[in-house]
Amino acid sequence: MKVTRFRGTIDSVEQQAQSYQAERLAGRDAPRVGLNAHLLSLDSTYRSAGVSRYIHNLMRCLPTADAALRYEAFTSVRGGAYPGWLLHLSHLPTHRPLARMLWEQLCGPVCTRKLDLLHSPVYVSPLLAPCPTVVTIHDLSFIKLPGTFRAGNRSYLRLFTRLSAQKAEKVIVVSENTKRDAALLLGIPLERMVVIPNGVDAAFRRVQDRALVAEFRRRRGLPSKFLLYVGTIEPRKNLTTLIRAFARLKERGNVDHALVIGGSKGWMYEPVLGLAQDLGLSREILFPGFLSPEELPLWYNAADVFAYPSLYEGFGLPPLEAMACGTPVIASNASALPEVVGVAGVLVDPLDIEAWVAAMEELLLNPALRRSLGDAGLQRARRFTWQHSAQMTAQLYREIIADRTPHYV
Repeated sequence: MKVTRFRGTIDSVEQQAQSYQAERLAGRDAPRVGLNAHLLSLDSTYRSAGVSRYIHNLMRCLPTADAALRYEAFTSVRGGAYPGWLLHLSHLPTHRPLARMLWEQLCGPVCTRKLDLLHSPVYVSPLLAPCPTVVTIHDLSFIKLPGTFRAGNRSYLRLFTRLSAQKAEKVIVVSENTKRDAALLLGIPLERMVVIPNGVDAAFRRVQDRALVAEFRRRRGLPSKFLLYVGTIEPRKNLTTLIRAFARLKERGNVDHALVIGGSKGWMYEPVLGLAQDLGLSREILFPGFLSPEELPLWYNAADVFAYPSLYEGFGLPPLEAMACGTPVIASNASALPEVVGVAGVLVDPLDIEAWVAAMEELLLNPALRRSLGDAGLQRARRFTWQHSAQMTAQLYREIIADRTPHYV
């Protein structure tokens, strides 16, 4: 099958859609499922985290979860290898918000008219899509924490997430907390939502060869003892609280650990970087920037403790990845994080600086407790796999297609 390349205009998209109409009719034995993958990113920036990893793992696992479906992805990313997928490459620069909005609401309805179902994995779907749609809502931070978003992005998400959810046959939510928020803030009926948790990749595991971890520390110039945060540097991650708690911990003089804040600069990150300097902790707080997916398991394994003070999460992948590596976790007791961490980590009020100081000090000074929590985290992380998430997602596709098109059973 030839890969269709969309040229970025409505006319050319229409011509391309017509060009495979005969092939579409000949393949009625296999339902066609489309994925709006325009937020997939292979860049070494914050764009490759979070929702991009969700898209990546769906594309990686869906063909083995249900090989009888025909999968088509709409994206502008070139260079990714996804067996089992037909990629429709757009020449619109959809990594830019305005171009992505244009594709979603103008090009999308034309591109998807030959599909049996379209899944929009990040909040917004083409409102005029002619086929049944599924939309994934990860969290409602743009409503609950509006000050942490740019005004234009916040307004678009508030309006189009609501409209997309109203149109969708089903809404996937990644946690029970997100389900409650979506019901309360968007008015989505509970029966139209399906909770499908995120997973953790098998690459995240405890490294038994500690010499390998030591070599990684040496290569990266890391201290022998450190706490780790992984995620985008943005306001709702609440890193100023973590830095202030770390400063008080260092004042007590009981620990000689550093703090590593790993992740790309997102938006409104200047207060975080400035606070570390203002507190005179430039040498004790390290900002290595983007952490490559290939090395990320080693970062978790090299850390003594993982700290995640986020104010609000729809799920919380980094704590899950840390637990899968056997690293003890301290996380906020807010939003969906207790669903992920459970009793396998230490849960703390995200705004209680003294509680963060106490939790960090207790773990860093108690190796036996660290080992116990690390083992508990390993056990809990086994509950979450991307393959299971993909199987649940494919089953939902099947149910919707069967209801709308009875000959696909």
